[in-house]
Amino acid sequence: MKKGLITLTALFSITLSAQKKENQKGFLDSIQKLDEIIISTNVILGNKYVAKHRTGSAYYLSPKELQKFNFSDVNRALRTVPGVTIYEEDGFGLRPNISLRGTSPERSSKITLMEDGVLIAPAPYSASSAYYFPTIARMDAVEVLKGSSQVQYGPSTTGGAINMISAQIPSEFGGKIRASYGSFNSSQLHARIGGSKNNFAYVLEYLNYGSDGFKTLQSGKNTGFNKNDVVAKFRVNLFPKATVKQSLEFKFQYADEVGNETYLGLTENDFKTNPFFRYAASNNDKMTTDHTQYMLTHKLELSKNLKITTTGYQNNFARNWYKLNDVTFNGEKQSIANVLEDPTTLSNHFLIIEGNVNSADDALGVKANNRKYYSQGIQTKLDYHWYNGNVFHDLEIGLRYHYDEEDRFQWVDEYSITNTGNMALTTAGIAGTDANRISSAKAFSSYITYKLKYNNWTFTPGVRYENITLQREDFGKNDVTRTGANLSVRENNVDVFIPGMGASYKFNNDFSLFGGIHKGFSPPGNQDGEKPEESINYELGTRFNLGKLKGEFVGFFNDYSNLLGSDLAATGGTGTLDQFNAGEVNVNGVELLLNYNLTSEDSKFSLPISFGYTFTNSEFQNSFGSSDSLWGTIAAGDEMPYIPAHQFNTALSLEHKDFEININGRFNGEFRTLAGTGSIPNNEKVASNFVVDLSGKYYVNKKLNLTANIINLLDNTYAVSRVPAGLRPGHPFGIYGGLEFRF
Repeated sequence: MKKGLITLTALFSITLSAQKKENQKGFLDSIQKLDEIIISTNVILGNKYVAKHRTGSAYYLSPKELQKFNFSDVNRALRTVPGVTIYEEDGFGLRPNISLRGTSPERSSKITLMEDGVLIAPAPYSASSAYYFPTIARMDAVEVLKGSSQVQYGPSTTGGAINMISAQIPSEFGGKIRASYGSFNSSQLHARIGGSKNNFAYVLEYLNYGSDGFKTLQSGKNTGFNKNDVVAKFRVNLFPKATVKQSLEFKFQYADEVGNETYLGLTENDFKTNPFFRYAASNNDKMTTDHTQYMLTHKLELSKNLKITTTGYQNNFARNWYKLNDVTFNGEKQSIANVLEDPTTLSNHFLIIEGNVNSADDALGVKANNRKYYSQGIQTKLDYHWYNGNVFHDLEIGLRYHYDEEDRFQWVDEYSITNTGNMALTTAGIAGTDANRISSAKAFSSYITYKLKYNNWTFTPGVRYENITLQREDFGKNDVTRTGANLSVRENNVDVFIPGMGASYKFNNDFSLFGGIHKGFSPPGNQDGEKPEESINYELGTRFNLGKLKGEFVGFFNDYSNLLGSDLAATGGTGTLDQFNAGEVNVNGVELLLNYNLTSEDSKFSLPISFGYTFTNSEFQNSFGSSDSLWGTIAAGDEMPYIPAHQFNTALSLEHKDFEININGRFNGEFRTLAGTGSIPNNEKVASNFVVDLSGKYYVNKKLNLTANIINLLDNTYAVSRVPAGLRPGHPFGIYGGLEFRF
């Protein structure tokens, strides 16, 4: 299959090349030197031009693209990028499950997530599941890197990296206010102001959004959420009269969330009857979070060719997801996942979940998944670029020391329930008696990359180094004061080099070929001797312009020698976070992106259309047994779960100086919820769906716009997942109106 994909990509490239035989020289002209300029240290790409000239696959979601729909749901924003696979959970994108090129999607734990170039997952080494995810509604742009183009960014290098770019400090005074309101009592208020004067610059931002939710509880309680975000950035140019330019930038970010979210889904029959219903036993479920980030960045420009950037950062995240965990009937305790998977055999347990009986005391176990995360580090990057005749050189060296930890201090409260659906606390749990442990990681990483551009060739060899010490201190359920009387400690050490090589050749201004090979890596758990996830990854692609048609076509092949799975409650597991070996797996596929403008350049209207398609094929190369319900029992030849074979996205816009209308349709193919092969059993399948979103803007004047958005225009009812426990629906039809004011 690997050879077939590479051959297909090569043939596609040769066909396009035959249509453009003129080899245009002057590759290093003033326009094309754009990809040699360091635009900002907190961005990787900075614009679409640079993305299109990487020696690996990359995509830049620009401010214009993000503003078309003003999405607060990152799932909807990332659907436009080929190679990105997502399964939803709550319908609002609060905790996305993102996969890049077939990596395991569970809680986005196998990709490198960044905000402004800094690791943003709560504990990216010791507990990489991203229970905190930056709010996409406040982002200026999003950068997605795949293949050999992301070796600089770790710790996870298999599928790729995502960097979210927050509010940029403007060069002159200005600001904006955006407000909207609509279905399910959903609202959003977003305000930003900033400016620059002499040697001082700043930007301040506030975002609030929330909803009553589209699901219903018997009690009438809302099933929605409310989130706040605050960002402040201040920059000072140091020693402005000195020859050597220096600046200091401080960033503060705060976010909180209160959401009536649950792990409890629906049975097959109840989903068909009323997909937006929630069982009475989930009435008290609630997620509370708060997140703070501090960043201090020093930029030193020794010359126009040599820059050094150093950033110190600290992220703090606290969350308590208080949610139904288990049900007990006649002394038999069952997890909610087991009950919803077999409500007939466990009918008495299921009646308690429904709230249709008067239960015994302590029938419902509601777990307080109380955790605190701490992440801090310092990183520095040196970039030196120079010309030697017609040859361009760029040397980049990066160093980072990082520490993170996850502190679990959890308990379980027990409730009874009546046939009116009311819950009563019968036994209050003691904090620390469910989980009482600290997982931590110390990591030193470094990388060196070198870019060489000669005539139409570009080469980018590089190597990354990771030295990681992972540790877990388990105080036990009987030592809630943490005296250490029953302390159990385990430790794992990893030392690894991660090489990569990318290359591209530009035949002319309309056609180029690129490819690369790099090592994929993801840290293991803290169990002594546990091996990291490793793979060898290949890609071969082409970028082309055929008149007004612009596009990219890429084939990729990821050869895992040791795929790791994690025991997450979010995927129906026990929630220990212990990783397990899934052995050898092959993942391959193709990505296609096309852009075309249906109108001429002198038209009063613009009609840009885009189409993106991703095909992903996966196959386990060995057999093994797993207790994690996201994987199940594996036989050689099985496909990975939660990775659809086919998905596409298409978008069409009608743009005029007075208004714009945007329509976006996305197809997500069916996927299996347990590993397997052949036709998918109904109880292990999430069916395919096609969802259309619509947005419009009317420009009243240069400062004021009126906006309208429709989510799920066709009002399709569809399932997005069967985990954590039971079927879960996607967002139904919703309509929203608002305004934007800029000054």
